[in-house]
Amino acid sequence: MATTPVPATPKTGPPPARSVLRDTAFLRLWAGTTASGLATWALPFVLGLAVLHRELGAAGLGLVLAARTAGFLVAVAVGGVLADRHSRRTVVLWSALAAASAAPLLALGLGRSLLVMTLAAALAGAGQGACRPAFQALTAEVVAADRRQQANAAMTMAVRTSTLAGPTLTALLAAFVDVGTLLLGIGLLWLVAALLPGHGAPAVGSAAPAPRASLRAEFVDGIREARRHPWFLAGLGALTTVIALGYSATSVALPLISRDRYDAGWVMAAAMTAYTVGALGGALVTARRRPRSPGWSAFAGLAVYGFAPLSLMLPVHPAVVIAAYVLAGIGIELFNVPWFTATQREVAPDKLARVSSLDFLLSYGFAPVGLALIAPAIDTFGVTPVLAVCATACFLAPAAAALVPTARHFGRTAGPGER
Repeated sequence: MATTPVPATPKTGPPPARSVLRDTAFLRLWAGTTASGLATWALPFVLGLAVLHRELGAAGLGLVLAARTAGFLVAVAVGGVLADRHSRRTVVLWSALAAASAAPLLALGLGRSLLVMTLAAALAGAGQGACRPAFQALTAEVVAADRRQQANAAMTMAVRTSTLAGPTLTALLAAFVDVGTLLLGIGLLWLVAALLPGHGAPAVGSAAPAPRASLRAEFVDGIREARRHPWFLAGLGALTTVIALGYSATSVALPLISRDRYDAGWVMAAAMTAYTVGALGGALVTARRRPRSPGWSAFAGLAVYGFAPLSLMLPVHPAVVIAAYVLAGIGIELFNVPWFTATQREVAPDKLARVSSLDFLLSYGFAPVGLALIAPAIDTFGVTPVLAVCATACFLAPAAAALVPTARHFGRTAGPGER
């Protein structure tokens, strides 16, 4: 007897992942991060305007910016411990409030007291430094693991957009308000960064509350966690090398080359803008790109920065320099986004902020050292030999890091075909 065939049940795959840009919790975090980025990039520009208006001397500007850097480096280590010890949202709140409170103090000291401005700048840097690892760890709490690469790409786009928009918006506002008012505006941005982000869900696998050791002991415990990941140590070494040598060398050499070789200040401005535009493009690519060997791909992107100092060595057309900076910007985000995503995935959740603080501490901490050494080296050996050494380091350091076990996939466990 014939039977009516039962209709085949259509095969359905898993529902498509919801875009992270439709997640209210992430959008609040993204907006807070963007506000902090705008405040961070606007402050040096506003202080530069104070020099132009003769409200602050050149030596005073150097002292104030140095104090901000010192505050950042101290607080980024402490902030990482606090963000693992307490609520990441609470650390973001209080550190951003500290940076916000520094703004009226800077305005108060402007033209009156360099000491007040220096102390306020150190407070601003401390707030900024404590925010960074807390924001990084909070991203892992707010965003599910399968959407973190997209989230990190959106975060880095916010940073790059702030790099472009911060000075531009400040320059426009400077036509209508004075420097003191601009400083208060920076304080308002920090208030947004403090109040807008919401709480994240506790990370799966977080350790249960335990008696707390000293800040130093917990920071050392974070170093111990970092040492468990050979790919992280290798990547941090390569990143620090590229920033301390490559980025520092181009920061010093680009203005000189623009002036002496091309006799045109626009080359410097165009190259820096090209770098930021390239970075935005790189972030867009990494939002959806999933290479089979993410670690090797990331290190290749980091090595691309070597083309920036290489282009400054040679008597090429300015378009070649600009193209090299576009490539460098793309490459740096081909590294950054997978790097942040892998750190959030592989590091123990209760130590994530401390490991992230180690990342910021070394990569940012050695940049002033590189800047301090590059200029005397150029005076002694000439710009071309120094750029050659720095370009070589930019190419070789990521290549060496890629040879480390687990580097191919940015993970403790070797991926298919990795030895």
